Amino acid sequence: MMEKLRDPKNVKFISLLIAAIFVIGCFTIALTSGGFGGNVASAASSNSAIGVVNYQMLVSQAPELATIRNTMQTEIKNTRDEFNEKSKNMNATEKERYYKQLQERLGNREKELMDPVIKSIEAAIKKVADKKGLSVVVDKNTVIYGGTDITDEVSKSMTSGAKK
Repeated sequence: MMEKLRDPKNVKFISLLIAAIFVIGCFTIALTSGGFGGNVASAASSNSAIGVVNYQMLVSQAPELATIRNTMQTEIKNTRDEFNEKSKNMNATEKERYYKQLQERLGNREKELMDPVIKSIEAAIKKVADKKGLSVVVDKNTVIYGGTDITDEVSKSMTSGAKK
């Protein structure tokens, strides 16, 4: 039996048989996964339930951002002054450790200031998505094709909400 398997003609035949089974299996998987046939309508309807937003643009247009920038510039200046004053008599290792503590404190402060902005953006996105019947909203930068762009509507919703 082993001698028959080693025969070049039989090896070639078995290899072709395995390749054919593999190709048929791949084709069957492609057909059943919705790539062809009756699932085209469901794929089209699910596409319309996906919204996209330019999240970075929404953050940069947030009305509170100018105030947060000014606050952070003041915090950075005060932290720099504090570092220069308190680190005068420290060695290099102590300065580095203290610098990292201050950086962490500044990061926490920025997060504290930005959290309400992020929450308001997410609330505006949810409001527009619910209004349009969208079940999923993703960042526009991660989408190659498709989806309903709701960035402008969210931006308008944020600015009208800030005026109230």
